[in-house]
Amino acid sequence: MKQIRIDHLMETSGVKFGTSGARGLVEAMTDKVCYSYTAAFLQHLRQLGELDEGSTVGIAGDLRPSTERIMTACAAAITDQGYGLLNCGGIASPAIACYGLERGIPTLMVTGSHIPDDRNGIKFNKADGEILKEDEEGIKKQRITFPDGRFDTNGSLVAPLPLPLPRQDASRHYLQRYTDFFPERCLAGTRIGLYEHSSVVRDALHDTLAALGATVTRLGRTNAFTPVDTEAIRPEDIALARQWAATHDFDCIVSADGDGDRPLISDELGNWLRGDVAGILCARYLGAGIVATPVSSNSAVEKCGYFKRVIRTRIGSPYVVAAMNEALASATTPVVGYEANGGFLTGSDIQQGTRTLKALPTRDAIIVILATILLARQQSCTIAKLLKQLPQRFTASDRIKEFPTESSRSRLAWLYPEDRELANSRIFTLFGKDFGKVSGIDDTDGLHITFESGDVVHLRPSGNAPELRCYNEASSPERAEAMLRTCMSILSGWKADC
Repeated sequence: MKQIRIDHLMETSGVKFGTSGARGLVEAMTDKVCYSYTAAFLQHLRQLGELDEGSTVGIAGDLRPSTERIMTACAAAITDQGYGLLNCGGIASPAIACYGLERGIPTLMVTGSHIPDDRNGIKFNKADGEILKEDEEGIKKQRITFPDGRFDTNGSLVAPLPLPLPRQDASRHYLQRYTDFFPERCLAGTRIGLYEHSSVVRDALHDTLAALGATVTRLGRTNAFTPVDTEAIRPEDIALARQWAATHDFDCIVSADGDGDRPLISDELGNWLRGDVAGILCARYLGAGIVATPVSSNSAVEKCGYFKRVIRTRIGSPYVVAAMNEALASATTPVVGYEANGGFLTGSDIQQGTRTLKALPTRDAIIVILATILLARQQSCTIAKLLKQLPQRFTASDRIKEFPTESSRSRLAWLYPEDRELANSRIFTLFGKDFGKVSGIDDTDGLHITFESGDVVHLRPSGNAPELRCYNEASSPERAEAMLRTCMSILSGWKADC
């Protein structure tokens, strides 16, 4: 019998926790590494008293090439520890989380979300929702023992058992969540383009829209994995949406990222909405009173006046969930959350008439798409006109790829040292020519810099990949894009110096 420490494994394998689960290069995510992470998750739950002997664990995955192998390794860890296995197959991250919540069982999702398919990851959900930061710390402390001969010298499983046939009830349960809550045929007469690419939620999204009465045209389905990032939309996806909108008479075009927890929705002209703007519209339709959202999200959420309270958090769904949980203790109105990527979380049950949408405290894409379309119908206007009802604050974002996380942190630490006078001088030297004087700095997560003009620059290392992300906000889309170009030029210089 051999033993391995998870904190040590993180350092030696390079597979670490990001803002949403464990992520790493596919070549680093060997069977042994994935087995160990899964076993550590189960041991952590046992120590918390949240997993009994003989319990069942659910598993699902996205459509990238490495996912089935990783699912097989995770399944081996589940069965080796004596637990029952439910293979839910290729379904969305919110679908497997929702299924686990309904059945009261832990689940895990093998996915790299929006990142390229040379990487993958594992998301872990307890029976009451996704793991939080304190759970990550508990998992890191675990020591895993596995039988001699379980892995070969390359870290591959010896004689792995095939996964059981996928169950269909988890997918049906996810569809029913929306058809039970939204009025029958509420989308009748709506013409929707569905950009399917390689998203695992594509069939469920089609079936949900069609079941609610929409006329759906399927577009752009691929077998090869497509890394659609809803915070940094690819130029080709921008062009495709506008081309489809010009060719068809759509009310909107919709899509989602690889694991179906981050939405894309366009107006009738094929212009993709920013995720944090769509989040405001979704929260408004659902009648939320309290909204939790990261510091990087558009400030229109405060300026619109739709909500009683807005809570700003660090970036990452665990921080949004923690803020929602804290707010729920004294809330008298619905509590929701969303991220700049558009992923939407419901912290409390949502009641509309006699219909109830149960809380789902993990990122979801479908709820945003449905709520945005229905809010426009409710207001008897197009989505483009719906956007004009909001305070006119515009955001743009991008990232520098292959920028090591430690290099990103080192650069930001240099830019914002403890000597605040020196920090202001460095920031003004770097940005002052283009953006003017600084009026405020928030270091809750990265550096969120507000200038006297109202322009915003937010720099932050990605928690999921070796990338340095940049978010900009301004009073016009042209200004936001111009700011982004300036910032990306500066950050590219940083990378060249590394």
